[in-house]
This record gives sequence, structure tokens and C-alpha cells, in this order.
Amino acid sequence: MENMENLDFSAALKSFQIGESVEGTVVQITDDTVFIDVGAKSEGFIDKAEFTDKDGAVSVKEGDTVKAFYMPSQKRRDELRFTTKLGTSKGDADAAVDAARDMLENAFNAGMKVEGKVKGEIKGGYEVEVSGMRAFCPYSMMGFMTKAEPAEYIGRTLEFVITEFKNGGKNIVVSNRKVLEAEANEKLAEIATVGTTVKAVVKSLKNYGAFVEIAGTGFQALLPVSEISHQRVNDVADVLSEGQEIEAKIIKAEFEEGKKPRVSVSMKELEKDPWEGVAEKYPSGTKLTAKIARTATFGLFINLEPGLDGLVHISTLGLKQGTNLSKKFNIGDDFDVVVDKVDEAEHRISLRPATSVAQDTSANDYFSAHKSDNSGETYNPFKALLSK
Repeated sequence: MENMENLDFSAALKSFQIGESVEGTVVQITDDTVFIDVGAKSEGFIDKAEFTDKDGAVSVKEGDTVKAFYMPSQKRRDELRFTTKLGTSKGDADAAVDAARDMLENAFNAGMKVEGKVKGEIKGGYEVEVSGMRAFCPYSMMGFMTKAEPAEYIGRTLEFVITEFKNGGKNIVVSNRKVLEAEANEKLAEIATVGTTVKAVVKSLKNYGAFVEIAGTGFQALLPVSEISHQRVNDVADVLSEGQEIEAKIIKAEFEEGKKPRVSVSMKELEKDPWEGVAEKYPSGTKLTAKIARTATFGLFINLEPGLDGLVHISTLGLKQGTNLSKKFNIGDDFDVVVDKVDEAEHRISLRPATSVAQDTSANDYFSAHKSDNSGETYNPFKALLSK
């Protein structure tokens, strides 16, 4: 039976998370401890000092309901120890300073949240009262995505994590930003899974892409320039503007503890891939007129349709070696080509120069009209010339 009770108590210990809020009923008060019933196999306890004022009066009695937070002792983790001091002080802080100091040190070691009241501005940040003890929050650690004016934080009770606890609690540094950042990251992780389509707003433009804020998270993800469209984008400002609402697909989402999430999105992924079925659409021998998209030292890129470029290699142009193609050809000019080869898997189309479609059509019409003379003989242009 004793082993069974031990197992039940161990299960009760594991069922509580550090900092978990509970309501318990006071069942006994001793010289230094208040025991509470929290529905576990064993009673929890709170230091009596947390309920005792400077005159020694105890503010609770048996049968009272109290709100407390699970905070195991660093020395005795096998006990159901609770505290009521996980927050701003109420009453005389001096009466519970030892309990508050112990609680804050435990909160620091566990990385858990505490409540603090912003008392005022001091050099470099804010003075914050946490469980009757003085803490410091740097300006950079107050707020997250959007920051209010310093005066707007004064008097507010906010959540913080303790980032430094030194000299027995004489030097305490807290951060509100880390709390908000963690909450935002948790919300982001629920939304930002690879393959998910999200709505976003363009926040800023860069030469390498744009930063977009994913709706409902306040988090900014990167939209690389190569992921904006299947079409080549030379200037992001040509296709996007700040404040523009877009839809995009999550293509990268990395969440590592202690590091800022890295999320990338793609608009291109939501477009139809122009390379799909291109081999059937442009079989070898297809002749067409298209526009020069750009020049390179090794040839001309010809745009067959949006997002689909083929290459005319310099060796097929009949030019001297080392010719500067950018001086011979203008971007946007029409260029007549014949499809040599299509590699759909590698996204490559080889082209060669051709006579114009208009020239071919005129020639075909001419030869069709003169394919034979009145005698029924096949038309011979040289013979026709000599007969004149």
C-alpha cells in the first residue's frame, strides 16, 4: 500500500508544471507552514510568511480558498511546494521578502514568467516591482513588435521573465520583450508549417526581396526576390509595394529554442509552373518570334512566354569571338528562333536563330503560286530568269 501511495504522489508531482496556477483549500496552519488541498494524493504547502504581516497576523484560516503557483524548491523537488507571490506584491512586502526572493530565484532558474508593475522610468529603462522587490527592465526589453511611448508603460502590470538574478536579489533584470516574443513564436509555429498558404502584408522592400508580415502573428517573414514570380524580377518595386496584401506559401520554417524563428515564403509556389508540359508545347523544330530578355557573354536569353526563357548560344549567331552582345542586341527587340532541344527537368531550352516567320510565310506563298508553269513542268527560278 505504501508503494502505491508513493507512486500516486510521484504522479501528482509530474502532473504540475512549474508556475502552474491552482486554487487550493487551506486545511491546516502550523507554526511556519500553510497546508492546502489541491486535489492531489498529498497536500501542498505554502510558507506561512507569505500570509503573515509585520505584526504577525495571519491573513488566512482553515477552509479559505487561495490561489497559488506551483514552485518546487531547488533543494526539495519531491515536495508539492506552492507560492502566492508570483506577481506584484500585495500588502507589506517586507513581511514576505525571504519568500519572494526564493520565489524569484526559482523563477529565474526555471525561466518562467512573473508579473511586475512598471513603477517609473530610470536611466536606461524602467523600474519594475516584482513581488515587492525592485527589478530593472531596459528600454530594449519592453514591448516587442510595436513599442509604445515610455510614459504609456508606467503604472501597468505586465508579464516578464527574469534574465539576471544577482547578489541575492539585489540586482534583478527582467524582460517583457522575451515574453511577448515567445508568445508570438508559439502562435507563429501553429501557423507557419511548410506548405501552408498564408495571407501577408508587404512591410518593406529590399534589393534581395521583401519582408512580409504574416496575418495574425505580427511576425515578418522573408519573401526572396527569386520567389516572387516565375518571371524574372529585376526590381522588387516593379511588382510589390509597401502595404500590399498578398498570398504566399511557407517554404521554410525553422524554430530553434533561444533563436529567432526563420521563415521564408513564396508567391511563385502559388503560380502555375510555366515549365510544366513545355516539351509538348515547344517540340524541336518549332519556329517563333519572341523578345530578347537579357544578354550574357555566352548568348541571348529569349523570352518565349512569362517565366519561360530559352538560350541562343553565341556560337550560333555567326559573330566574331569576344563580341559584346549587349552592344549588338537590344533587350525587348523581336528575335526569330527555332527550338533545338527542350530539357523540361533541368528547365533548359536551346534555341538557334531563324529567318522570320513573315519571311517564311512570304516565301511559301510565292513558291506555292509558282510551283509549276503552264506546261506542267516544275517551276525553276533560274530557267524563268533565263527565259526573260
